[in-house]
Amino acid sequence: MIHQQGNRFFFNVDWITVLIYILLCTIGVINIFASIYNPDKVIGIDFTTNYGKQLIYVITGLVLGLSILLFDGRLFNVFSPFIYGATLILLVVVLVIGRKVAGNQAWIPLGSFRLQPSEFAKFGTALLLARYVSTFNPKFRDFKSIFFAGLIVAAPLLLIMLQPDTGSALVFLAFMFPLYREGLSGYFLLIFLGMIVLFVADFLVPTYILVIIISTLGGLFIFANKRKQKVVFSTILVTLIAVGYLFLVKVAYTKVLEPHQRTRIELMLGLRTDNKGAGYNVIQSQIAIGSGQGLGRGFLQGTQTKYGYVPEQSTDFIFSTIGEEWGFAGCAVVIGLYIFLLLRLINLAERQRSTFSRVYGYCVACILFFHIFINIGMTIGIIPVIGIPLPLISYGGSSLWSFTILIFIFLKLDSNRMGFI
Repeated sequence: MIHQQGNRFFFNVDWITVLIYILLCTIGVINIFASIYNPDKVIGIDFTTNYGKQLIYVITGLVLGLSILLFDGRLFNVFSPFIYGATLILLVVVLVIGRKVAGNQAWIPLGSFRLQPSEFAKFGTALLLARYVSTFNPKFRDFKSIFFAGLIVAAPLLLIMLQPDTGSALVFLAFMFPLYREGLSGYFLLIFLGMIVLFVADFLVPTYILVIIISTLGGLFIFANKRKQKVVFSTILVTLIAVGYLFLVKVAYTKVLEPHQRTRIELMLGLRTDNKGAGYNVIQSQIAIGSGQGLGRGFLQGTQTKYGYVPEQSTDFIFSTIGEEWGFAGCAVVIGLYIFLLLRLINLAERQRSTFSRVYGYCVACILFFHIFINIGMTIGIIPVIGIPLPLISYGGSSLWSFTILIFIFLKLDSNRMGFI
């Protein structure tokens, strides 16, 4: 269904965001070409190579994005439950007929193309979460509202964990921040931060020592507030949950995570060294980025890139190509574009008259931020390698199209902001 006055809204589109989108896609194609370049083989426009396929994905993605701008923005609100349901069905289907790659059964083979449902589940979840908040106007101060919002996020997250694709599942934690913007207590963010701290500490410090420390701090706090029954009860509950979480981390680490995932965590925390095995990717990526220095070695001149020292260089480690061939200046430009894009999206979200549009806009910004932060963190060795793409730059049709849909739906909602309540 095309909006009857689509052209009027078409000209209200934020074309600055579209320009940033095109620039990032162009940077992606150029650096994917560099990542597969072979100086001993002349490469023309070959659509069987990664860069050739990515060029097709970019062109079709741009057509897809511009097509979204022609639809009535209200349709995304109306059909959000069906879109969300369709992505859940795909997540179930991939568990049955999906192709396993690198230990993850995350792709549905469609001829020469592989569809990754977890990528599309992100915008499906963002749409339904925005509809829930805009329809019921929850204050997130009671268990019921928090439960239903959490259920919307948890359903695709758990299905993705079954693949198991831990990296893609972790991105769904980004939805906590739009909910915080809409009234979710800051205590939940503190709890989230505390879980990360305890997770890391559980590997660096013996569990029984952590239990003693947590119990002692809890006891001291109870003693200081012994006349406040609610505070005492809450402290006891938090202490028990924290202690239980420490043991749950150990169980999850040994029973849930795959061996290669455990190894990556141990490498990041410095618990082991493996320069020729699991740690090879990160070390070669760090060498590539470091060798670029200020201005880089030059386009197609990177030795780490040219001779394929960095595995998965056109996908998860594409940032190492940018670092080696374009140096600090190139990295700064890419990161600068991302920061500008994120700030632009947040600014657009804040000017929305519709709660649905505002919540969805924040979801888009937070998903992009998680991807950018984690991917770049992987390539420089400060975050375990969990295999998620760099938005609009990494090779992959599912990734590029899903980010395209995410962004352009919001641009359409923004263009309708004066008439969409």
